[in-house]
Amino acid sequence: MSEHPIASKITDLLTKNGCWFETFEHEPVRTSEEAAKIRPNYTLQQGAKAIILRVKVSGVGKKFVMLVMPGDQKFDSSKVKTLLHSNDIRFATEEEVNNVTDGVKPGGVPPFGNLFSIEVVCDEKLMDHEKIIFNAGRNYSIGMTSADYKNLAEPRIADISA
Repeated sequence: MSEHPIASKITDLLTKNGCWFETFEHEPVRTSEEAAKIRPNYTLQQGAKAIILRVKVSGVGKKFVMLVMPGDQKFDSSKVKTLLHSNDIRFATEEEVNNVTDGVKPGGVPPFGNLFSIEVVCDEKLMDHEKIIFNAGRNYSIGMTSADYKNLAEPRIADISA
């Protein structure tokens, strides 16, 4: 199975909640494009890529937020800043990602920020697909329904794509 226990945590959560899912072991990947090439029956658009940002919010301070985007999309920083009431956002460093996710490597972070106690904002375009797929570790992917993802990850759904 995956090099990180987060994959088991997610599959256990899906099983416990009676959700349909499927898993794939594969060579390590880092980008959405690489992942899409090795996932049978899924498109790049169905790939849920998780991006961790460090956000400064006046009066609150710094916090981490996870954006979840379709694999073929980029986020619009002005939309994200407006949504999060921030004028200062940046990508989390590799060290920060490591700390926030208890050691999940970049490219392997699953879109379940709630399992890491961070807010999740999901682009509304991802919910257009009946099924989505994502990395849970760099060499392990999980496919599930977008409806179950929405129920379990409890993301804030918004238009954040460029």
